[in-house]
Amino acid sequence: MTDRPVAAGKSSFDLIDRDKFFSQLKLTQNTVFLDLASGVGRYSLEVAKRLGANGEVHAVDLWAEGIEALNETIREHHLTNIHTIIADITKPLPLTDSFYDICLLATVFHDLAELDRKPLLQEVYRLLKPNGILAVVEFKKIDHGPGPPVHIRLSEQELEEQIVPHGFFRFSCDELGQYTYTCSFRKKT
Repeated sequence: MTDRPVAAGKSSFDLIDRDKFFSQLKLTQNTVFLDLASGVGRYSLEVAKRLGANGEVHAVDLWAEGIEALNETIREHHLTNIHTIIADITKPLPLTDSFYDICLLATVFHDLAELDRKPLLQEVYRLLKPNGILAVVEFKKIDHGPGPPVHIRLSEQELEEQIVPHGFFRFSCDELGQYTYTCSFRKKT
């Protein structure tokens, strides 16, 4: 048996306007970045490249094959600023409280069962530093293009309604391309 998630191996990374997305993240050289449900690490690798040696990326996924593929890329490119963890993001994670500046959920929130969203958001709140940022990339709620069926996609408003009650406030939402958008939330202190 494998713990391969529903969309394992797929990434929205090629569907987004990367320059726009990364300019909105406002990464600094000392950023500590958490990529939850990272898969093979397309976002993690780009963040690590942009951060350089002073920044840090932690990539977490339940899919062991995805993490191993990311580890192989890390070894091939001699990267020292990415750390990987195989773990279920809907359970308590073996990570330090208030340690991360930014947490990314890239096209994963819609795949989570309703009952798994609350513990995940509580965990993200625990892990982010005061005023830390939760960046969420999702598919637009449209009935065409790549991505999940429209009935499980979340509009910007639906996403906000699910995240804000868990100690966050939304400070931006923008299109990232024809099929995707991003919303950023800040941890309330």
